[in-house]
Amino acid sequence: MEMTSFSNTVKEIVRSIPSGKVLSYGQVAALAGNHRAARQVSWILRNSSDKEGLPWHRVINSRGSISLPEHMGGLIQRGFLEEEGIIFKKNGTVEKTFFWNGS
Repeated sequence: MEMTSFSNTVKEIVRSIPSGKVLSYGQVAALAGNHRAARQVSWILRNSSDKEGLPWHRVINSRGSISLPEHMGGLIQRGFLEEEGIIFKKNGTVEKTFFWNGS
């Protein structure tokens, strides 16, 4: 799959995640056609979210937690998610019921 096509597909998927739901980087990669490209998804979000207005905060890691360090956007991401009604467990992970099935 061509990188531009993959990037565009990733952006479409991220845009389609409903408010109050999350996907992991790996889930986004798999839905975009390359289950081994979770790091590429992270790179695409890092480079495109601001200029394209992507809801980057709805993408978290496969353990159900925020990958960003608190001082580098992690607290902001958690705040955005909590504003959308997402509840974090005491260990900092998101309940599985908040994961979107992608359809």
